[in-house]
Amino acid sequence: MFHYRQVLAHMRSGQSDRQIAKAGLMGRAKASELRRIATEQGWLDPRRPLPEDQTLAAVLKGPKRPASESILAPYHDKIKSWHQQGIAGTTIHQALVRNYGFTGSYSAVRRYLQQLKASAPEATVMLDFKPGEVAQVDFGKGPKITDTTTGEIFSTWFFVMTLAFSRHQYAELVRDQKIPTWLGCHRRAFEFFGGVPEKVVVDNLKSAITKACWRDPKVQRSYAELAQGYGFLISPCPPNEPRKKGRVEAGVKYIKRSFLPLRRFRSLADANRQLRQWILETAGNRIHGTTKQKPLTLFAEAEKHILRPLPDRAPEPAVWSLHKLHGNCHLQFEKCFYSAPYRLVGKELWVKATETTVRIFHEHELVALHPRKHRPGEKSTSTAHLPPDAVAYLMRDPQWCLRRAEAIGPNCSRLIRSLFSHRVTDNLRAAQGVIGLARKYGQVRLEAACRRAIIFDSPKYITVKTILAKGLDQEIPDPVPTRLPLAYTGKGRFQRTYQVITASHREDTICTPCPN
Repeated sequence: MFHYRQVLAHMRSGQSDRQIAKAGLMGRAKASELRRIATEQGWLDPRRPLPEDQTLAAVLKGPKRPASESILAPYHDKIKSWHQQGIAGTTIHQALVRNYGFTGSYSAVRRYLQQLKASAPEATVMLDFKPGEVAQVDFGKGPKITDTTTGEIFSTWFFVMTLAFSRHQYAELVRDQKIPTWLGCHRRAFEFFGGVPEKVVVDNLKSAITKACWRDPKVQRSYAELAQGYGFLISPCPPNEPRKKGRVEAGVKYIKRSFLPLRRFRSLADANRQLRQWILETAGNRIHGTTKQKPLTLFAEAEKHILRPLPDRAPEPAVWSLHKLHGNCHLQFEKCFYSAPYRLVGKELWVKATETTVRIFHEHELVALHPRKHRPGEKSTSTAHLPPDAVAYLMRDPQWCLRRAEAIGPNCSRLIRSLFSHRVTDNLRAAQGVIGLARKYGQVRLEAACRRAIIFDSPKYITVKTILAKGLDQEIPDPVPTRLPLAYTGKGRFQRTYQVITASHREDTICTPCPN
């Protein structure tokens, strides 16, 4: 309308359509049409003021031409419902063709969906926060870093916490988004700010929220415990509503666009050192587009002293997780194994893991405490958690068997040593069985039975057991020639020396005088 007013002013001053066109204000044909309408309306009379813009618009625009009806109009309600559910345009087009015999192209569906979006613009509200009231947290995809020392190439993530009032932020590059990383980043962020905000707005990542819900979201137990320790409230965003934490979303984009380009990182530590320096020098001292102030200055002057003080003793981040106790009386946590009482085999147990300890709970009762293991495959076992039979087998090792055998007698000790000296078979259970016979028959009879088994060169568990069961240990064994060894000595069982053989021959031979 301002443009039309200019042309009308030139017409009222006496300029022709040719002069108006030559000045570049309007073409001759359009100026001629405007002059005709202005003459009919009496706008060219210099004694009368020009009409208001609303009157000019009503006369010059004229009645609108009726728009042609879209071929998709009969399916308007269905298309609108599908679009609100987030169904893709190609899927909507295929459903119309398949179910309703639609003959139009996908382009018609695409244009119709664009009209739906344009006809219902969404209005938003800018939220205001008090100093120290809210911090917003988010993760963003970071760069791939090649460690110049080890040559390892790994992906990274940005952890960003932005104070909603001052826009001052803490950022850190990490390797993953697991619960220990999430908790540790919060701790370092609070220490960076020197205080704790009243509320932390988070997305629905699994490290923070186990079940995303508009009304009743479920908070991860580890994160809830950290919030209690620091004294802040967790405020999850509704599902699919990232704009509820738009200030940290903008902070992540700012880091990606301003910090990352044209930088080289030698390692993760080097990247975080550069990031910390950039936050305190560049990001913190820029003029923010919304607050029109420097975030670092606004934080120092109006927000830092409002934050809640850090606790005297920082709560130790702990990871809670649910695990099943296997039949071997161990559960697996972070690729390591920890024992729990055998009576709980098959049950779900809560594990609370810190940097140094692993605590295992059953129905709120602490049932096991272990030192934290970090190398995959490591095992922490308490013998008190194992079944009695297994404990007995583990405790009665070869050294235990030898000590018990020596207490019983020399023959028993000799038999046990003979069992352990076997080159093929592991005779630990046989040795345990021999020692165990003392409980039923007594040490005296066991010692005698071992002596008889040794005499007959059969140092076996079944031999000793049979001797005791039949009472053969009570019988006096047949006299054995002194020239025969009483036990296995490393030589042949019935081996005799030449002197023994010749002496025996001289005793048994009667010499007769030679007839010559």
